[in-house]
Amino acid sequence: MSVERKCFYDWRDVAGEVVDFVSRNRDSVDYVTFVPDGEPTLDACMGRIIEFVKGETGVRVAVLTNASLLWMEDVCRDLEQADVVSVKVDSVSERVWRRINRPHPSLVLERVLDGIREFSSSYKGTLISETMFVRGVNTDKGVYRDIATFLRGLRLSKAYISVPIRTPAESFVEPPTERELVEAYEEFQGVLGSGRVELLNMPEPPPRLVSGDPVAWLLNTCAVHPLRYGEAVEALVGRVEDPVGLIEGLVRENLLLKTEYGGQCSSLGTLGVGSECG
Repeated sequence: MSVERKCFYDWRDVAGEVVDFVSRNRDSVDYVTFVPDGEPTLDACMGRIIEFVKGETGVRVAVLTNASLLWMEDVCRDLEQADVVSVKVDSVSERVWRRINRPHPSLVLERVLDGIREFSSSYKGTLISETMFVRGVNTDKGVYRDIATFLRGLRLSKAYISVPIRTPAESFVEPPTERELVEAYEEFQGVLGSGRVELLNMPEPPPRLVSGDPVAWLLNTCAVHPLRYGEAVEALVGRVEDPVGLIEGLVRENLLLKTEYGGQCSSLGTLGVGSECG
């Protein structure tokens, strides 16, 4: 784990692949979204990639960040080029923040929050926030109010409330109860105003496009975030002869893990955590 920015790959290769994909699927692409296996702002070449992709394709760019590096001027300069930036604000309490987000030891929440405020004051694009509530960790009326009060000081287009849907890295993570979720929504709406709060408590729609080699696509996708087993099968239909057989073969080779969360199977990369399901 590091907070040092560097170029992890040749940015021209990454940008070129993105431009090629967008060019072939232009009618199906609304945004190019930076959501890698890790924190996107750690990539010191991110700004160059955004600039190149927008210049070559004209497509809008979104960046989903945990906001931990927004106190860095070069990070803010890179993000200024994005059309949409989503910042993660799960807590305004140092103790709770460390339990949920498990940040680098050198990071301090107050500095992170100051960075978010500063970025918000100058950013010209669409700024949104995401707050994930975890049962028994940050599910309390006072917590809801404190987070919402902080968000009120930002130039937000919308504040999204989310719950754990994908297989979590820690076994203690559980979604809030329905009552807790309603309380959080009502508190946020009361502080931020009607129409500025939205719930993200349903599974994401399955991926529509499989790019390039199906096996590479599946492994790369699952390395970033889990796919539900059925979604992976559905995405591969028409691309491979036997989607289930392909997935099960990757599981046997330990390239994918099948884990259970919320009573459903999810296909994960080899770093996934969870109990096996049949």
